Amino acid sequence: MNLEPTLPLTGKTIVITRSQDQQPEARALFEKQGARVLDLPALVIGPPDDWSPLDDALNDIQNFHWIIFSSSNGVMAVEQRLKLIGTSIALLPKALRVAAVGRKTASFLESLDVIPDFVPPKFSADSLIKHFPVSALGLRILIPRVQTGGRNLLSKELYSAGASVVEVPAYESQCPKEIPGDTLTELTKAKIDAILFTSAKTAAHTAHLIEEALGSDWEKILLGVKIISIGPQTSISCRKCFNRLDKEATQYDLEGLLQACIQSI
Repeated sequence: MNLEPTLPLTGKTIVITRSQDQQPEARALFEKQGARVLDLPALVIGPPDDWSPLDDALNDIQNFHWIIFSSSNGVMAVEQRLKLIGTSIALLPKALRVAAVGRKTASFLESLDVIPDFVPPKFSADSLIKHFPVSALGLRILIPRVQTGGRNLLSKELYSAGASVVEVPAYESQCPKEIPGDTLTELTKAKIDAILFTSAKTAAHTAHLIEEALGSDWEKILLGVKIISIGPQTSISCRKCFNRLDKEATQYDLEGLLQACIQSI
């Protein structure tokens, strides 16, 4: 008799739509709970069209009070540009304070020997604005961000609160050319239990790729597939691109996405 407990996602097949370099972390987390994980890297991360706005801001970094990172991609881009001039984020002026939106972004900073001065309780710009530890009045704030497609709520709210905000493109996220073959096969056979989305762009790109691959009946093929989102902005994109949403995580990170998946399927 097998007395071993069944893992919550045993027998379930899920598709994770993260950028290629972020897939292994998510795969390990979900496989640990028994899931069969198929990759659909819906983002290709690359450089912005022009590095000069970021380089100019970094050359003037001593005149900023805060730098706010909303993703590990932004951290990586800034670190790479600083290395070209012989320095690093860890060697930035001590007076410069660092905020990180999300635990993963904070952890990546810590791996570079930078302890963020502020991490909001939830992985969202709204949470950062609500809990920002000081008055924004008179502050000069640098926000390295994705070139296109990201929200500008953060900069708008900080500007309204009296800050001087400099937003610069640090990276770009584009749609890949195709769906991996094994994932496409399982989608065609309707063997997928859920597709998990980690950003608004992953939802938009995935819908585009699936429609291109499966044709005009793609929504019917996905009728039995749960659409699960990591947070509010991703949910808006899911509803727009798939005309529905089955579950939104209450904690806006991979752990929250895992729990939403367990609850849904």
